[in-house]
This record gives sequence, structure tokens and C-alpha cells, in this order.
Amino acid sequence: MKILALETSCDETAAAVIEKIDGEIKILSNIVSSQIEIHQKFGGVFPEYASRAHTEKIIPVVEQALACFKPDAIAVTVGPGLIGSLLVGTNFAKTYAYVHKMPIIAINHLLGHIYSNWAEDPCPRFPAVILIVSGGHTGLYLMKSHDDIAALGETLDDAAGEAFDKVAKLLQLGYPGGPAISAEAKKCKSQSAKFKITMQNLKFPRSMLERKDYNFSFSGLKTAVLYKVKELTKHYPLNAIRSTLAAEFQQAVIDILIGKTMQAAYEYRPESICLCGGVAANRELREQMAKAVSRLPHHSSFHVPSIQMSTDNAAMIGIAAAYQSPKKYTTYKNINADANLGLPDNSSNIRKI
Repeated sequence: MKILALETSCDETAAAVIEKIDGEIKILSNIVSSQIEIHQKFGGVFPEYASRAHTEKIIPVVEQALACFKPDAIAVTVGPGLIGSLLVGTNFAKTYAYVHKMPIIAINHLLGHIYSNWAEDPCPRFPAVILIVSGGHTGLYLMKSHDDIAALGETLDDAAGEAFDKVAKLLQLGYPGGPAISAEAKKCKSQSAKFKITMQNLKFPRSMLERKDYNFSFSGLKTAVLYKVKELTKHYPLNAIRSTLAAEFQQAVIDILIGKTMQAAYEYRPESICLCGGVAANRELREQMAKAVSRLPHHSSFHVPSIQMSTDNAAMIGIAAAYQSPKKYTTYKNINADANLGLPDNSSNIRKI
């Protein structure tokens, strides 16, 4: 069975073809058209421009992904995301399903990120604790089977990726914020000693770590960076302290993410711990999470997708669709975009603990 998958929830126009044979899943194609250059001047995604770009790119991207493949079904991200962007993908998928008389599978974007961990062998074993951390979403999930995914906690305000973008703008590093802050943080050790600004005396708060729940909050951390920038730039030029600020902010986010994940690992003792979402492309986060998992008193395997599979793409949507029961297959009449698609979501097997 071959599945044509579409992803247009934000600012990537993506299409992929996934093949499932006797339970084995292969990625036959995975095409992504990025809009970074369009949105850089705004310091973030401009929704109207995003939907226009999707409209221009969806057909050529699908044609490139299909090549000589003939799909048996089509899967599409129906939410959450930007409504204009989602509508481009869902309307294309509905039309394609109608014209070709094929079933259609509605996929939650969060489920797509979860299944990016199934893109490569070895696949995670159940139960699995899964951290999704991206520009629009940050949450912890407990996955006991393909039909049992429960939300442990989520962000109460900004997502981690959103905080990266906002702090990058504050530090005048440009967009997207994640790679910009990561690159700037690497310069921290070469900071001129005469400024005497170090990560130790610049300590930012690790919000929510003292709480026993699994929710996240990054707005306080973002505000702390703002106040510190205002304070320090009275005495130092921004370009002289920027790398230290970037490094300490990045480490604070990493400490929060790892702290909450390890808290869940100790409580649920999972077979696998998975990291996914756009922020999972951060190499410091990947390396420090792997070390934290290796230090657990019980054995848990660590899984993180490739850099390409961490950011928004259609292959993860196709893999999620391939693992869905045929009962979830429907017709074009029953598919609708929902920008605020939340939890619980019956279409993606996610429930709230």
C-alpha cells in the first residue's frame, strides 16, 4: 500500500510517499519546500504569506513527490496549525481523494511528530515517554501502544520553539531563532574576559521544574532574558554579551525539557524515551538528552529522528497514517481543517491523563 501524505500546517509545503508492505514502512519520497526566506523579514511566520506560498507550491511539490508512484490513499495534516495554511493542504487532499476515488486519512500534526521516531530502525518499544518540542507545541506523552497515547503535560504559554524565536529577535539574531541561538551560543567560550559576564553569574530561571506535574512554561524565562538585556546593555554593547546570553538561555530551555522528561521516566519507567519536533534538531538538546537517558537507573532506549525528520515534513504524516487502523480511513466529505485541534483527539488516538 502506498500513501501520499501532505503537510501544510505552518510554513513548509511538504509531500511524501510512504509504502507499507507486511508491516514494514519505507519512505519512497519526502519533498519539503521551505518558506524561511519569505518570513525572515518579519522575524516570524506571516500567516497570509504562508498560505499564498502553499497555494503556489502544493502542486509542484506533490508532482515531485509522486514521480512515478501511484498512491492507494492520501493522508493530510488537519490541525493544529495556521488555518489558511491547513486549508490549502486539506482542500487539495479532498479534491485529490474525490478525483481518484481513494480513501483519505486525517492526521493530527502532533501525531506526525510522534511517528517521526518510527522513521528509522530500531523503532521505539512500548511503553514510551515522548517529548514533542517545536515552534508551536511542547508536551510530554505516554504511549503504551499505537492505540493508546496519553498527554502527560503541555506548555501553559509559549512553546519552546516560539521562545527561541522571540529571544533571537530580542538578541537581534534573526529568524528562525533556534539555529541562530544555537550558532551564537557556540561562541560563548570565546567571550572576551574583560566583560566578566559568564553563564554562572547570568543564571536564568528553570521554570516549573520544582512542580510535580508535567506542564511547561517559557514566558517567564523569555521575560528574564528581556530584563537582563536591558540591564546589561546599559554597561556593555549587545554584541559583546550576546553569545553568553544565548548560551545561558539555550541551557535553561534544555534543563527544563530534560528535567520534565526525566521526571516522567522515573515515574513510568518506559522502555523507550523519544525526542521529536523542530527543536529536537538542536544538537545540544540531543546530546544532553542522550546522556540523561543513559544515566537512568533502569534501561530505556533513546530515540530521536534525523535532523531532516525533526522539522515539519510529510513523511512523518505518512508514517502516522500507515499505523492507523483502516477504520480511520474515510472520504473527502468527512475531512475538515481545525487550527485549534486539541486534546483529546479521537482521530489521532490521543487522550488526556
